Amino acid sequence: MTSVITADDGYRIHVAEHGDPTGRPVVLLAGFKAPATTWRHQVRSLVDAGCRVLAVDVRGHGEAEPIGRGVTMARRADDVAAVLEQLDVQGATLVGGSMGGNTIWAYVERHGTDRIRAIAIVDQTPRMLNDAEWPHGYYGYETANRDTFFAEGIPPTGVGTPIWRRGMRLVRLVRAMGTPGRSELTPGELDVLGDHARADWRPTIARTEVPVLFVAGAESELWPATHAAAAAALAPRGESAVILQAGHATNMEQPAAFDRGLLEWLART
Repeated sequence: MTSVITADDGYRIHVAEHGDPTGRPVVLLAGFKAPATTWRHQVRSLVDAGCRVLAVDVRGHGEAEPIGRGVTMARRADDVAAVLEQLDVQGATLVGGSMGGNTIWAYVERHGTDRIRAIAIVDQTPRMLNDAEWPHGYYGYETANRDTFFAEGIPPTGVGTPIWRRGMRLVRLVRAMGTPGRSELTPGELDVLGDHARADWRPTIARTEVPVLFVAGAESELWPATHAAAAAALAPRGESAVILQAGHATNMEQPAAFDRGLLEWLART
């Protein structure tokens, strides 16, 4: 079943709902520009476990409308709030991959945790900028290039297993992502990317009392896998895990290992 949620500014957000409507609600938020279908493996596993699964296309993703200028992480957070409120979701487990993960922290910062039971973050550092205190950010992103690094797009890092050498991992990734979209970013997409890159969600994590799982891909091409343990150490009830032979698209490249760990964690929370 697909629901269309209307945000307070009239924007339409698409939510694909699967599984038992009385089951534990799990809300899935994909990474930058990625469609909700990137959770295809997790949807099956979560439904089999009896969950109510809501795969969300916030603005600019999948079935949702394109975005204009000025979209921020706060706006994305308000989109998530609209979904939870209009579908009356209580006790949600929010699972976010990449920018979807930090969208969760933006939501917590603006709307609190009254509707949240637990949070899982998939290969997303809470601070993308590197310095001596936090060396777990995006490779090459430093104070000196803070204002220009993401000005034209997502810079390649040269780190991790080249995509053409990932074998079945690449096959799974392509199947989950579907038809590739355009590679160039619109001004609106650059706006939200820049806001995402400049944010620091560590204080929000430190104030979050619900259980949080941070998952890293051991071969992530964007940042060192150490970000997961470092972020978990900030959270009052944090845990971390590293998925071997997985890049940034951890849940797509190694779905069996990821799903097994996620379901084990859900059973404890």
